[in-house]
Amino acid sequence: MSDFKTVYTICGMCSVRCPAQALVRNDEVFYVRGNPNAGGIKGSLCARGAAGVALTMDEERPQTPLIREGERGEGKWRSVSWDEALDYVADKIKELQARHGKETILFSDRGGPFRDHYRAFLRGIGTPNYCNHDSACARNVQHGAMSVYGFGRKTVSYDLKNAKHVILQTRNIFEAINVKEVNDLLDAMDAGCKLTVVDVRSNISAAKADNVFIIRPGTDYAFNLAVLHVMLRDGLYDKDFAAKWIQDLPALEEFVKPYTPEWAEQETGASAAAIEEFVRQIWDAAPAVIWHPGWMTARYSDSFYVSRTAYLISALLGCVGAKGGLPLAAKPGDVGRKGLKSFMNLYPKPEVKRVDGVGWEQGLTHLDPGPGLVNLAYNAIETGKPYPITGYIVHRHDPLMAFPDKKDVFESWKNLELLVSVTFSWSDTAWYSDVVLPLSPYLERESIIATKNGLSPHFFVRKRAMQPRYDTKAEWEIYSELAKRFGLDEMVFDTVEDLWNFQLQETGVTIEDFEATGMAKLTDTPIYKEVDEKTFKTPSGKIEVISAELEKSGLESLKPYESPERPPEGRYRITFGRCGLHTQGHTVNNPLLFERMPENILWMHPEAAARHGIENGEYVEVGNNGYTARIRAYITQFIHPEAVFMVHGFGHDLPAESRAFGKGAADNLLMPKGIKRYDKAGGAIAMQEHFIEVRKIAA
Repeated sequence: MSDFKTVYTICGMCSVRCPAQALVRNDEVFYVRGNPNAGGIKGSLCARGAAGVALTMDEERPQTPLIREGERGEGKWRSVSWDEALDYVADKIKELQARHGKETILFSDRGGPFRDHYRAFLRGIGTPNYCNHDSACARNVQHGAMSVYGFGRKTVSYDLKNAKHVILQTRNIFEAINVKEVNDLLDAMDAGCKLTVVDVRSNISAAKADNVFIIRPGTDYAFNLAVLHVMLRDGLYDKDFAAKWIQDLPALEEFVKPYTPEWAEQETGASAAAIEEFVRQIWDAAPAVIWHPGWMTARYSDSFYVSRTAYLISALLGCVGAKGGLPLAAKPGDVGRKGLKSFMNLYPKPEVKRVDGVGWEQGLTHLDPGPGLVNLAYNAIETGKPYPITGYIVHRHDPLMAFPDKKDVFESWKNLELLVSVTFSWSDTAWYSDVVLPLSPYLERESIIATKNGLSPHFFVRKRAMQPRYDTKAEWEIYSELAKRFGLDEMVFDTVEDLWNFQLQETGVTIEDFEATGMAKLTDTPIYKEVDEKTFKTPSGKIEVISAELEKSGLESLKPYESPERPPEGRYRITFGRCGLHTQGHTVNNPLLFERMPENILWMHPEAAARHGIENGEYVEVGNNGYTARIRAYITQFIHPEAVFMVHGFGHDLPAESRAFGKGAADNLLMPKGIKRYDKAGGAIAMQEHFIEVRKIAA
């Protein structure tokens, strides 16, 4: 292996972005693994990360800039040079802004640590309308944290390695994989940590758990209220911490009195005795307890309150700031170091208000205006209010797959005069775009330097492991070129080294400091910050049971529980989730990953299957809203009888994806007009509030 070169990179196959290491020879990546220098990674990647090599070799990804020739979605394209494509996009944006104002441009992405450069571009052209995908993911978690602690979800870390009890509720850690988190949790379990899973089915995480609660779909909030009832009834909470840092605790105590374990047993199906025993287990482990507030929580109409109560439980257990619990994430300034220089500071924040109303409109003032709610921005495309949105740049994001009812979402875009997709793979959104700007896959591109806050804050970098196989570009190249066309010379860089040097000014770190490990450490020891008077960013400066911001928006801090609707006769609640082999829809056509999982299956309880005469392994038809699809049935007792489950991201119908075409069922198409159904308190779409038919296919 002596003739191989090692290149440190960051995996780009999902939103976790694990540190990785590529072995390269003659400008070809032969092998990719986890960065062995990154704590907790242990040199490992999940299957998706390893399949990054297959993505670079895939001939069915966009290979050159494309401009639409026919109707949107018709699949007729003209291959053009980068200059022609970027001129087209820039000229069209300028024309739209001249007619409708700078703010007429909308942008959405999948979030993450590499946004600062292109967000500076948005500021530079004068639009406030940056959004991310999170209303289809973790907005309820973010806003749950803000409503209790006054800060966002990433202000605390998950100290899994030192935990004594971990609760996974709306989090499937062993399938929706963060490699470091998986390894840290396994190490903790080897040392005696208990694991509890609360879900509608027994997933891979549940297979490793000490306690498994398979509850009725939509009753997570009931489960949490019963836990709070037992904790407060029996005094199983950190009274010193509560007295010092929790405001309005008597209001919570009074609120949860009716929600007994016996009541919860009727609602959830979890036995009262098991709930009582579980509460004693977590109290015994406190404060080294991690009650995960959720990851993909765009599920039910009260999922915000599920996350909110998870944070309140953590506070009562004294987990906030605790080793093995939710320690406060340290930043460069906490260890006496300067942070990276921001490109966004090159330009003033636009004065015009966000088009989605987040942060300023009545009922939306409690929500985080940073990424807003892109689903509400789509309303402005339809109505032109509060002002028209006529141009939309979609960066590594597929709203037509991520949100319910693709036709309904696309219909809301009909007034767009420009739709641009920046992507390394085909997607429904790219297929319906006016311009496709092909992004190089992660092994073929560099990114800006990013900061990882946490117990050991550090900088990290993604380097290019091989030259692009096709006519694709890195994001910094794309937006530098666009910026040049708008005269934003301050953010135009000819080389990535110039870009990195800009970021590293005054940090005391140089590019050479990343050579040995791909990272630049800012401290040699983990930092456990003390909770103090500056910790909580609420109006009271304390953990708030009654959130002043929620109440100001006309929302209840302590919302009375409402029992979820039961499925109509012959129908089942559609639930969905992730797996260890695919990331939403964009890996389904990957040659290696498709080979290992070419289609999704439908989990169904034996009682439900028997009603329809359905046998294990046979294809069935699922349907709702005029959409039907064939999917193979998996009959198992390890799912609640009211629910069916499928992995999200299948059912592709794009001719450009020959492998994925027609394989499996698309869960989002079974949710008619579902984007309008969102949690007003937390902002996330309620995507698991739909009921579908399952039919045996006649021989």
